[in-house]
Amino acid sequence: MENDQKAPLFNGWLALTRMQAAVAQNLEGALQQEHGLSLNECYVLLFLSEAPEKKLKLYQLQEMVGLSQSALSRLVNRLEEKNCQVLRRHSCEDDRRAIYASLTKEGEEKLEKVLNTFCKTLESAFSSSAVQESLQSAFRQLKR
Repeated sequence: MENDQKAPLFNGWLALTRMQAAVAQNLEGALQQEHGLSLNECYVLLFLSEAPEKKLKLYQLQEMVGLSQSALSRLVNRLEEKNCQVLRRHSCEDDRRAIYASLTKEGEEKLEKVLNTFCKTLESAFSSSAVQESLQSAFRQLKR
């Protein structure tokens, strides 16, 4: 494939990543302002809410959120200590080395409010005609 043919594909990809970064930044700001939570903290609450029994092993959360073990441990500490104890950490009964995080009732209530903010922010971000045009342009470039 010639460089002239690759440029639109590359430019389309860059446009999508820039838009995703801008929307993520808007989400981060709205979630911090309204709920005192980071985007990654919200992801943890969401993943726990979708898991069987609303609990996951820490290494599973680490993979799902895309954080290092130490970064996830700090994040879980923050969620366990502040924010009305939205989750709790406990040992696995079968394997004492494994640690679970589970969503509390307070966490479920917090997540419901967070999801409202999340959706409102996304609807606002994607309703702009400029964003719609940028997305359409990026997709056209990617289809070439």
